[in-house]
Amino acid sequence: MAISAVARETVFALRRQIAKIEGTLPERLQAPAPATLDADAGVGPGVDLTIVRRGLAAALPDAFLPIGVERLDAALGGGLPKAALTEIHGLETRDAGAVAGFALSLVSLILNQAQGLPILWIGTSEIFHEAGFPYARGLHATFGIEPGQLLFSEAPRLVDALWVAEEAARMTALAAVILEIRGNPQRLDLTATRRLHARAQGAGRPVFLLRQAAGPEPTAAPVRLIAASAPAVPRETIAGPLAGSIGRPAFTVSIGKSRTALPGQFTLEWNPDERGFEERRDKERRAENPVPVVSLSGGRKDPAAAAGEILAFPAVGSPISPTPGNQPPPGQRATHLGPRRAG
Repeated sequence: MAISAVARETVFALRRQIAKIEGTLPERLQAPAPATLDADAGVGPGVDLTIVRRGLAAALPDAFLPIGVERLDAALGGGLPKAALTEIHGLETRDAGAVAGFALSLVSLILNQAQGLPILWIGTSEIFHEAGFPYARGLHATFGIEPGQLLFSEAPRLVDALWVAEEAARMTALAAVILEIRGNPQRLDLTATRRLHARAQGAGRPVFLLRQAAGPEPTAAPVRLIAASAPAVPRETIAGPLAGSIGRPAFTVSIGKSRTALPGQFTLEWNPDERGFEERRDKERRAENPVPVVSLSGGRKDPAAAAGEILAFPAVGSPISPTPGNQPPPGQRATHLGPRRAG
């Protein structure tokens, strides 16, 4: 019986340690009175705490990064954890631009609190050759990020990119670390993501794992978001929507995994002037295409409209058609219009 009790306590201790590493905090509870807190924890009276059930850990509200959208922050339990690994998925390769733009938007929110610190973007040669690099001028105009703040590390192999990410994740001199991976490689398993998550927790810095054309799989990241591009609406002016214009960048963000286990899908617009997100709740409207629509084919119920006058071949008798009296003499006609010689 004593051996069973010791083994049970060992299993419980391992589970608590794994939950602490993975950051699985599914439920937020009301904080107890300050007098009941441990005096050695360095928490004084009047400090608001967030108590979580699993792991019995206490987290300050400053441990979360609010996205700025009330419904999304509520579904995530307060926002994204600052000191943790966060996955941002793109279901298809063509979503790489939307995933990168959404990640840069989150980095812009982080830089509001950690101004002046650089960001390290890590990827393999395949990633950068496929998706390219962010446009330097667009970084400052859209996200308020100076081009000199964004550092890139191009690794020849995935194992090298993972090593660079683990070493960079423990550095407090970086505002955030971005690791971009394609697909579901075998080396990026649960153990590798646990190491990244543990490094992020130790340094108190976020690590964003961008995954192109990847499917969901078990990882240590407490939050997984699925990002894609959303149709842009016309630009808003004082007189109303400007027809034919393209408005602010928009993203469709779905929650694939979170501490609260609450699903949700949101359409977010990034405001480059305010440097923040806004939720679009009205019906999505596509920007009007100024190009005229091509007529339907003649085999349909609505045949194509009759063609107008073709200037290249004017009708006989029209003012621009040549008259017989204006024809050049036979000697000045083109050779291909003359009679063909036989033989």
